[in-house]
Amino acid sequence: MNKIIVALCAVVLTLGGCTCKTEMGALEAIMTRASVRAYAPQKVEAEKIDIMLRAGMAAPTAVNQQPWQFVVVENPALLDSLQRVVTYARIAPPANCQTVIVVCGNMDKALGGDMRDYWIHDCSAATQNILLAAHAQGLGAVWCGVTPVESQIARVRNALGLPENICPLSVVCFGYPAENPQPQNKWKEENITRLQ
Repeated sequence: MNKIIVALCAVVLTLGGCTCKTEMGALEAIMTRASVRAYAPQKVEAEKIDIMLRAGMAAPTAVNQQPWQFVVVENPALLDSLQRVVTYARIAPPANCQTVIVVCGNMDKALGGDMRDYWIHDCSAATQNILLAAHAQGLGAVWCGVTPVESQIARVRNALGLPENICPLSVVCFGYPAENPQPQNKWKEENITRLQ
């Protein structure tokens, strides 16, 4: 049944006025994505990075606040700095990651009061969209968390020269895959509560 659903779910992404046909459907992208931590030395085209950024900005956001800032890092010295300060980042050789997207919350755009931390939900949804857009385009990617570890937030801010109002949530490392990890079957009926 899942194969039939996947086959029927060809997706056309309309992102900010740009219509981009992908090679796989939405459900297939979700069910077959796996974290990739090693990349071929081939550079990712600017057009593919743009599609990933558009996908990030298409994420749901509380009150349509869009409290995000996407930092695209290609500078080798900055990539080296990130490699040293982000736990589990896979950037330097042999990983061969040449570009990362740092998904950040812009605190000047965040909601106020008790709703302030909704930026974390919004930027997490954006990060997932970026991962799926990478996978749909034949790229591999991995989500490296930064928030909520205060020391790591400070190190990433310092490495990239980010102002205090920009809070890094995640670093997405990506590239053409040099490995082929298989997606894990994470389905567990015991994790579901059905109220009828």
